Amino acid sequence: MNLNIETSRRIELIDITSEVKEEVRISGVREGVCIISTRHTTAGIIVNENENGLREDILNMLERLVPQGAGYRHDRIDNNADSHLKAILLGSSEALPIIKGELELGTWQSIFFAEMDGPRNRAVNLTILKTE
Repeated sequence: MNLNIETSRRIELIDITSEVKEEVRISGVREGVCIISTRHTTAGIIVNENENGLREDILNMLERLVPQGAGYRHDRIDNNADSHLKAILLGSSEALPIIKGELELGTWQSIFFAEMDGPRNRAVNLTILKTE
């Protein structure tokens, strides 16, 4: 199944936790694994705390590590090399356990779609595997 996401900024974190939880509920899987992934090479999937300051810190850290317009070779083609490099740092998927029909997340954990080259229409793939 897919979640469709419309991003509104070049770089942003979008909390998709409630949508993923709902798909797990609908699946009826009691024990298993939910794999959250994206096929986009300028986006990522991460798990972390959904706190405004921390979200800004994450995006600021990525900009410091991989600044836009730093002379990357790929910029000659699309002018978005920094987006690809940031996405590499984040990763394109997360696998989370399903226990007793619920997505197993820590108290402060949320699932984010990380847009690095928006605004765009994006897709997140959910693969729910039953292990019971």
